[in-house]
Amino acid sequence: MPRTTHPEIHRTERVGWLRAAVLGANDGIVSTASLLVGVAAASVDRAQLLSVGLAGLAAGAMSMAAGEYVSVSSQSDTEEADLARERHELLTEPESEHLELAMIYVSRGLTPELASEVAQQLTAHDALGAHARDELGISKISTARPVQAAFTSAVTFAVGAALPLFSALLAPAALMEPVVAFTSLLFLGALGALAARAGGAPVGKAAVRVVFWGALAMAVTALVGKLFGAVV
Repeated sequence: MPRTTHPEIHRTERVGWLRAAVLGANDGIVSTASLLVGVAAASVDRAQLLSVGLAGLAAGAMSMAAGEYVSVSSQSDTEEADLARERHELLTEPESEHLELAMIYVSRGLTPELASEVAQQLTAHDALGAHARDELGISKISTARPVQAAFTSAVTFAVGAALPLFSALLAPAALMEPVVAFTSLLFLGALGALAARAGGAPVGKAAVRVVFWGALAMAVTALVGKLFGAVV
């Protein structure tokens, strides 16, 4: 066997933090831009508009952090419960667990004899790791990380929300609504392209998808602002 292999970069290793980062930044841009466009449509002054935007940034970042932490913690709790059950079964029913692992490998194409041998060797090396990976689908890449998800989402939400806020701060009062909407769509397109690039996905498709849903959210919020003439 060769002693070395060619270097490989697997983008799936980024899935955990990339998902949280894209979610946070996208939500920050869309929710804040929609809020600003809706408020601007209600004909409020710049000071009120920025106050609402800053409040939305702070509340949204904390909400993202709390929501990510709670949801990912639930996933982590479920994983830990399954692993605890596997530890118990490995101690009390080793033969059944060996057969279960071997049958998994048979279903993937190994002969029963080879599957049994593979199961035996993997069990001797790291029984819980083998069952976590092949029976439960829990791996290093997919393991839930609540703190990482919460921190990443909060930071990227704040950064994303700051972009339309800066646009509102610099835009002429008469053009506040279209400037915020247009620049926010540019930010969303850039975010979609960067996220696709980081994940190895088609850039154009991702950018169009993000821009479409962002534009829809802003249009609906602007309509509500115009209809009710109040902060929404």
